[in-house]
Amino acid sequence: MSGRASRRKGHDFERHVAARLACVFGNGEVRRGLQYRDGADCPDVIAPGLWIACKRGRLTNPRAALRQAVADSTGKGLWPLAITKDDGDAAHVTMLLDDFFDLLAEWHALRSR
Repeated sequence: MSGRASRRKGHDFERHVAARLACVFGNGEVRRGLQYRDGADCPDVIAPGLWIACKRGRLTNPRAALRQAVADSTGKGLWPLAITKDDGDAAHVTMLLDDFFDLLAEWHALRSR
């Protein structure tokens, strides 16, 4: 696959993730990040409370994607997560276990009101 096709596949995946998240948060709350800036400036997909790094390819590396999200989100008060999709497979979300428990606790507290 050429570089152009690979970038387009990645951008298409980011648009797909943003569209799915917009169904949860609303259209005004979710969008793709600034695509021509350093990844440390802006996540691939912007959603409330989350720093999302998206990777799409033949064989992605979820741990490396999460390390990137963690490094880029440090000090920003957002939960870093990686959404990865290998060709022919379903997409996966990867996040740190402590962050998952914090997110789950907040979700449960809101749902219990």
